[in-house]
Amino acid sequence: MQHFYFDHNATTAVSPEVLEAVLPCLDQAYGNASSIHHFGQIAKQRLEQARRQVAALLNCDPREIVFTGGGTEADNMAVLGAACGHIITSAIEHTAVLSPCAHLERHGVAVTRVRASADGIVDPDDVRRALRPQTSLISIMHANNELGTIQPIAEIAKIAHAAGVLFHADGVQALGKTPVDVQALGVDLYTISGHKIYAPKGAGALFVRKGVKLGPILFGGHHERDRRPGTENVAGAVGLGAGAEWLARNQQGESARVAALRDRLERGILARVGDVAVNGAGALRTSNTSNIRFDFIEGEALVIALDLRGFAVSSGAACSSGAVEPSHVLLAIGLAPDAARSSIRFSLGRWNTVEQVDALVDAVAESVAHLRRIAPVRAHV
Repeated sequence: MQHFYFDHNATTAVSPEVLEAVLPCLDQAYGNASSIHHFGQIAKQRLEQARRQVAALLNCDPREIVFTGGGTEADNMAVLGAACGHIITSAIEHTAVLSPCAHLERHGVAVTRVRASADGIVDPDDVRRALRPQTSLISIMHANNELGTIQPIAEIAKIAHAAGVLFHADGVQALGKTPVDVQALGVDLYTISGHKIYAPKGAGALFVRKGVKLGPILFGGHHERDRRPGTENVAGAVGLGAGAEWLARNQQGESARVAALRDRLERGILARVGDVAVNGAGALRTSNTSNIRFDFIEGEALVIALDLRGFAVSSGAACSSGAVEPSHVLLAIGLAPDAARSSIRFSLGRWNTVEQVDALVDAVAESVAHLRRIAPVRAHV
């Protein structure tokens, strides 16, 4: 049986271009990038080339890129390193932002979590109303990992700067799916992750606008211009750089191709299956993401049924898999717990095809009919 992957928001396969760039770093450019000898300088050259590639994609100075161990570390660096007073965030953020905010809250820092609309959008006016004289940081994600909804980042950045407040955006699920220009967006801090753009896991970066001061969250050496100690993961950074370079050349066309597939998937499911709804359908969304509610069944059961038919999908964020609680994102947009539990996320990528999408529609229709027949869940209230 063939298996087809529709869970690209959880992670992506390493692309051929990235693999070609990474492999020499493992058996040739293996030196420590901080060493002054020949081997160290080869590694340093590869590292700085990757920094330039990432900076070119984001439209910033390479010196404003800090390589990290992934998106979670970059989010923690932004929140824990920049916040010195009241924080404003949203109820639909990834736990990589919500958890450090909760940590600071336990230590006496005030945190305001603004709501999101039924379509999964944060209202900039809610952010403006939440401002206090003590506000030090606003952190609102660029694109939601479960819904794909794109937030009005540029408008929120203007509100932040008018108040003299730093603005951070978690861009992990936006990069590669919607254009990202940190100058046009006006962000002070911006998080990205390699394994969402066909690069290896364990590599990410934080854009830190020149002049922004960050307190350390790790302690050690003087790597990354004293902003992130620890011997750099050269192979991971090079993979991130190669992924960024591919996106710089191909993102527009690939986003359009994937968006057409996503729309075909939604049309097919809506036409073939009754009692369904697309969560966040009324909002601007990333090109690859569809979150669909299937009434009267459990989402986890549908994930398993589709897996048995050869299709990998998700019932929410991968880092929350196995959680008995419904998605905090879906609850935050007003879904009842039963409705949240009946929702499935489909996220498409580079190697999905029309044929795969049509086969997935067939599998969804057959699986939903079977589950409703053998194990129906009561109507949502």
